[in-house]
Amino acid sequence: MHIHILGICGTFMGGVAALAREAGHRVTGCDSGVYPPMSEQLRALGIELIEGYGADQVSLRPDAWVIGNVVSRARLADGAPRYPLMEAILDGGLPYISGPQWLAENVLQGRHVLAVAGTHGKTTTTSMLAWILEHAGLQPGFLVGGVPTNFGISARLGGGKYFVIEADEYDTAFFDKRSKFVHYRPRTAVLNNLEFDHADIFDDLAAIERQFHHLVRTVPASGRVVVNGLEESLARVLHAGVWSEVRTFGATNSDFTAVGEPGHFDVLSKGLPVAQLDWELSGVHNQLNALAAIAAADHVGVAPAACAAALAKFLNVRRRMEVRGTVNGVTVYDDFAHHPTAIRTTVDGLRRKVGAQRILAVFEPRSNTMKLGSMKAQLPWSLEQADLAFTHRTNLGWDPAESLLPLGDRAHVSDDIAQLLANVLAAVRPGDHILCMSNGSFGGIHGLLLQALAKKA
Repeated sequence: MHIHILGICGTFMGGVAALAREAGHRVTGCDSGVYPPMSEQLRALGIELIEGYGADQVSLRPDAWVIGNVVSRARLADGAPRYPLMEAILDGGLPYISGPQWLAENVLQGRHVLAVAGTHGKTTTTSMLAWILEHAGLQPGFLVGGVPTNFGISARLGGGKYFVIEADEYDTAFFDKRSKFVHYRPRTAVLNNLEFDHADIFDDLAAIERQFHHLVRTVPASGRVVVNGLEESLARVLHAGVWSEVRTFGATNSDFTAVGEPGHFDVLSKGLPVAQLDWELSGVHNQLNALAAIAAADHVGVAPAACAAALAKFLNVRRRMEVRGTVNGVTVYDDFAHHPTAIRTTVDGLRRKVGAQRILAVFEPRSNTMKLGSMKAQLPWSLEQADLAFTHRTNLGWDPAESLLPLGDRAHVSDDIAQLLANVLAAVRPGDHILCMSNGSFGGIHGLLLQALAKKA
């Protein structure tokens, strides 16, 4: 089969492309601003990439057009379509399908799918679960919205019956407004947490809860739903109806709980100790992610003690508290945190690790939710454990300086990244930890900081 993927350089669609290529299909694709690292990974797989969405691509005549959710029916200021290829596909009555549906029909069908959903921690927990199954010799397939360091790739078919997938609640395509995860039909579903996010497509938390319940509806009676027992929103989701075995984690009365600090703790199952975990990860959020992964792996027969042995060798995911370098006693980190709760848990994790040493939190309000200002009131709360906080106003319809007033002189707001960089360099001292947080490239600020610090040394 020849498939042509529109929006191929996105993390999810790039993963779909890699899986399709591994399965023996001919894969081509297009995107605007064909960009690394995904473009480099795809070309290394022998996938032809085309710049832009020109209508002339219909001459490729693939068996199916696979549409990423970046594609829309939007038009430019002059009235021309933003995606001429999509218009040509529609006009020609050509066969098209969404990425999640193609994946479900051609990769996931007939496999035991373990899907990890949640506002936060999806990528990390999915990576943990895939690594646990790999360590247990089960050779799982997986598709992760990041690069697990233990594997070095974001997707593979695997050799066993199990497939682990990061289950995103974002919509499927312009013609299918259901959440992506509704297509995956898991036998093991992890509901890690649930907060309001994606303000560009969801009106309120209740709308997201409804989508999560659609996911719960697809789990068979022989399946398992693993739920964070600390989340009232998830309790509401289950109250709407659940038809599968439920296992909870996190709360005192949950099926799976932890006793001890995040870096060293005992795992309890129904109150009885079943494993002990010593590892390099920090933060309560990662402790909860570990419990979720253990509860999910338990459903497919991997004992908690074996899970803990695997997690002791877990190397995290790139861009999750990733140390980019240390210069002149200053350590620079890269993290994907882009929601106030994720920012708070990330800063808390670093605080537990470095004690009283100074943390300079440098964040970029880049996600659609943050750009709309829906979460701006939570920013002081998310940054309260940082010694200093830095951000910029670029492309925002609201002023972060106003939102950060409760932090007083600990907050520094710049007009752009260049000024932000200068402000951080003026404030940094040997022994500091600079925590950069964004769901984008952040203008390469990590490398710029390390270069400038090296010159100051």
